[in-house]
Amino acid sequence: MSAVIKWLVRTLLVSNDICVLWGDYMERFDAVIVGGGSAGLAALHELSKLGVQAVLLESGRPIGSKNITGGILYSKNYPDAKVYNVEDIYENFLTDAPVERRIVKYYLNAVSEHKCYTIDLTEAHNYRTNFAYSVLMAKLNKWFAKMADEQASRMGGGIVDGVHVRDIIWHEDSNGNTTSIIVTDELEEFEAKAIIAADGVNSEVALIAGARGKFEPEALYQGVKCIVRLPEDIIDERFNLSNGEGAAYLFAGDISRGHNGGGFLYTNKDTLSVGLVYHLDSLIKSPVEPYELLNEFLTRPVITNYIYDEVPMPKEIDRSLPKEEQLRIRSGLSRLLKQYEELRYTCYSKSAREAALKQGLYSSEEELRSRLIEVRSKLEKEYGVSFVNNYVELEYSCKIVPDGKRAMMSKPYKRNVLFIGDAAGKGIFIGTRIEGINIGIDDAARAARAVARAKERGNFSEEYMGKYYGELINESPYTNDIKNIDFEYMKIFVRACKDIPTDPFPLFLKLAFMLIQKTAIQELATAIARMLDQRTLFRIIESNEAYVKIPMEIAEKIGREVKAYASIKPLSIDERIARLKINEDTKPHIKIIDGNSKFIKAMVHLCPTKCYIMEIVDKVNLRSSVILQHEGCIECGTCSKETEWRHTRGEKGVAYEYG
Repeated sequence: MSAVIKWLVRTLLVSNDICVLWGDYMERFDAVIVGGGSAGLAALHELSKLGVQAVLLESGRPIGSKNITGGILYSKNYPDAKVYNVEDIYENFLTDAPVERRIVKYYLNAVSEHKCYTIDLTEAHNYRTNFAYSVLMAKLNKWFAKMADEQASRMGGGIVDGVHVRDIIWHEDSNGNTTSIIVTDELEEFEAKAIIAADGVNSEVALIAGARGKFEPEALYQGVKCIVRLPEDIIDERFNLSNGEGAAYLFAGDISRGHNGGGFLYTNKDTLSVGLVYHLDSLIKSPVEPYELLNEFLTRPVITNYIYDEVPMPKEIDRSLPKEEQLRIRSGLSRLLKQYEELRYTCYSKSAREAALKQGLYSSEEELRSRLIEVRSKLEKEYGVSFVNNYVELEYSCKIVPDGKRAMMSKPYKRNVLFIGDAAGKGIFIGTRIEGINIGIDDAARAARAVARAKERGNFSEEYMGKYYGELINESPYTNDIKNIDFEYMKIFVRACKDIPTDPFPLFLKLAFMLIQKTAIQELATAIARMLDQRTLFRIIESNEAYVKIPMEIAEKIGREVKAYASIKPLSIDERIARLKINEDTKPHIKIIDGNSKFIKAMVHLCPTKCYIMEIVDKVNLRSSVILQHEGCIECGTCSKETEWRHTRGEKGVAYEYG
């Protein structure tokens, strides 16, 4: 949105004077999108291209600061059906978007203690894939927002960030047409003919509209992640990559204290996304702190060997020195460490090195290296800095992710509201096939078309617009892939596992693998598998045997011994919270309903930032209850099921730098 139009939109919505001056006039839009993630931004862009005036409201500021992902953004192709890919929405995506690396290698690692067996699943990763990029959502969504805002401004719409939608009031005329009054914590009320809900897995719009209840723990995953800094050249060398290539690594086995879930590592341009994803119900049955699981994962030799780096370690400043001298040393050391870090990451990152030379900051690579050596020597000699193997963690995050098999809304619309992406419970999580961002974008394009058609007819009713959107969603191949196992993908997966002994497998799984691996009877085996109940197959794929026991046995039998090249010390949870940018809200956005329920007691362990604590409330009878302290909350939504949970008010709460 241009600066002038953006000012006008915000002024019209905020200014009491204008509302008084214009009497009963209320600002009206064809459509409002609630939520500024990748799905919501795609919806705004498409609506505007289709001639619909739309405004997007996002509580975070800047756009993208509330969004995190694992994550990989896919572009897919289906021979017999249409999908709307990111490059269909943003025509300049492949040339201009700030993506990280193109994922060209995809591996599954079975782990048991210090042993690991690696399965190359690149062929499965490439199945029906045009391309796949590792992404950091805070950075990418800012670019999406710029593109969508420019497009929307042509229609008199755009993005208003720092705004939280608190309520929606519906009015229905005699013809069944519904209009909505949008109530926020920050703006004057305004009217919208259609609403697209892109406000995430814990969608407040869904609850306000009565479209669905909160998702059960069985339908959710909890993902915890950290961003690790590593120079571009070292990533290339360590992962055997070049020319912007990237790799994805999944991990299963004894990395989870027996919980159903697994780990991941994705290469970004000059960082790594490292984390774990678990079934929430599995964690509730046996609660354990997510940050403890993450720390155990980081210190596994198979992970440590990927993330370690040479890190400067300053010595303690002599406390007996005069305070002025201590301050002088501390200030000089801080400046030199910052200079060293900038030089090192420039020296060991191809793109940064080329940019520095192009800008004339250095005459040659030799001068850059010489300057780095000079600064390092000064740190060692003048300040007693030593250089040790450790890792550099930039950001810690956590989010709840819907399991589409169990969470996908059968009716993703209510009144004049259309639900997309996580808000609609969408996502493919079947074994090693993990997709989410692309599905939200496909939803967004379909929702935009339903709204545009409704505008042409002047009918935004559930019967007309909602049902048509439902038809479009059912036409999407993703809808089928979420609910059913793709047996072509399964055959590729089984082929990749041809060298694995099937001794640890349950009898049914062993038989299936043996049949599918025999080319002559593959079609027969697939036909038999297709006749089986999908829920039965999902139970096998998502069993504790599949997540933990079988990978452990495979690693123990045929895995290689992995010895750590370095020893690292993970950050404490307090250090992680201290590094996050959190604008605490004086008005609580979460309230406990029952401090003694089993679910809430589990939050004492499962809250990723220790917001829940058990406290004695009756000293005489030694009765305790769970209480909530909001400081450090990162709005992951893990506790949503049994709390009064809302997103924070505009500009409040966590603001991720990487996402």
